[in-house]
Amino acid sequence: MKTNKSYSKRLKVTKTGKLITRSPGFNHFNAKQSRTTQLAGRKGREFIIKAKAKSHLLPNK
Repeated sequence: MKTNKSYSKRLKVTKTGKLITRSPGFNHFNAKQSRTTQLAGRKGREFIIKAKAKSHLLPNK
């Protein structure tokens, strides 16, 4: 089974197997935000997905 490349490029798999993705809504127009809000967008967030969907899209992880 092949890995879905477009899906896997948006995610990072940690050592323990968690999925990390970018925080939504931080692509542009960040100059109007406060500095703390801007920096909060740099952090990743845990991506929650069911095991069946995860095994279908990322079979090797």
